Amino acid sequence: MNCYMSPAMVTAFVVGLSLTNLGSAQEKDPLAEVRKALTLSANFDSGPDADFAKGDKRIYTASSAERKDPKPGLTADEFEVAKGQGRHGSDALRFIKKSNKVVFFKAAGNIDYRKENWSGTASFWLNLDPQKDLGDWYCDPIQITENAWNNGALWVDFSKDEKPKHFRLGTFADMKVWNPTNREFEKIPVAERPMYTVTRPPFVSGKWTHVAFTFDNFNTGKPDGVAKLYLNGKHQGDVTGRNQLFTWDPEKAAIQIGMSYVGLYDDLAIFNRSLSEAEIQTLHTHEGRLAAPK
Repeated sequence: MNCYMSPAMVTAFVVGLSLTNLGSAQEKDPLAEVRKALTLSANFDSGPDADFAKGDKRIYTASSAERKDPKPGLTADEFEVAKGQGRHGSDALRFIKKSNKVVFFKAAGNIDYRKENWSGTASFWLNLDPQKDLGDWYCDPIQITENAWNNGALWVDFSKDEKPKHFRLGTFADMKVWNPTNREFEKIPVAERPMYTVTRPPFVSGKWTHVAFTFDNFNTGKPDGVAKLYLNGKHQGDVTGRNQLFTWDPEKAAIQIGMSYVGLYDDLAIFNRSLSEAEIQTLHTHEGRLAAPK
């Protein structure tokens, strides 16, 4: 039997084998491409600091949202690492009671902020019953900003007065852009607010709920910004058709988590691009930790 293979046949065989191995690797690691986009990952298993960060890994505590007196670590009794209470039976953060103090990661490096054509994703898990665990106050599980909640800020929150509490995505560009006449927020019609609201969110005590939001076309100078909210891998709705101008000094911005929150918090991840709906669904269904990129 003639077993001779020409150089062209050998090349084709090697390429085919490589593609097969690549396909197998991708099947084994459905989050391979997602992992490459990570800029911050905190699973809280080895303490409150991030396990992967392109900036400062340390978590900080400050006495207020102005963050004028930051101290490394969880330095207040209102916050702790909850041993064995995490999404995978390991650890999580526990926000024990409502607090004016703020826990945060520094944004510089941990968010791939760009002055032009900026995009990204935030993902995390919550375990609470908003009706029982939260009182008559606003609660921001995450707020990313240099200034304030209404001036160059990305956030999700639980509303104050509604029963059941609404869950909202807010994408507030620079104040001078989205509210140039400085109108009182409560007097601005809901349709004009840069927000999307879920009136009956799926949060249940004793069960983990996955929250993610993506943003695209920020800092383009055009009214083409798009932000999308996902709960448990399902697309809920969008904030669209706006000029999303965020003028930041990244060294002064922060990823604030658990603001006035009461409950468990796990697996915070920030990405440098807008993940697709399929990727968000994979994040939701993936059983293991989101390991750091190699």
